Amino acid sequence: MATASARHILVELEEVCLDLKEQIEGGKDFGEVAAEFSSCPSGKSGGALGTFSPGQMVKEFDDVVFTGELNKVHGPVKTQFGYHLIEITKRVD
Repeated sequence: MATASARHILVELEEVCLDLKEQIEGGKDFGEVAAEFSSCPSGKSGGALGTFSPGQMVKEFDDVVFTGELNKVHGPVKTQFGYHLIEITKRVD
């Protein structure tokens, strides 16, 4: 069974998500941005979500994590929770 590890940043507004993505692409540390801005409790651990399998996260999240390029910031990804920036750190198919 496929598994993946990822970290994310969750915010309410797409504009904020885009701004944070620019900051990260400009050199800011993903984990530090997650700790400061993410509304998800995982922000305290740099946005780390641990290892999970398909179906454990919402579909929009899974679609990115199980097909996207590793170690790249993806997003904004809209889900029922808000807007995410997602970095896939590991995937085993």
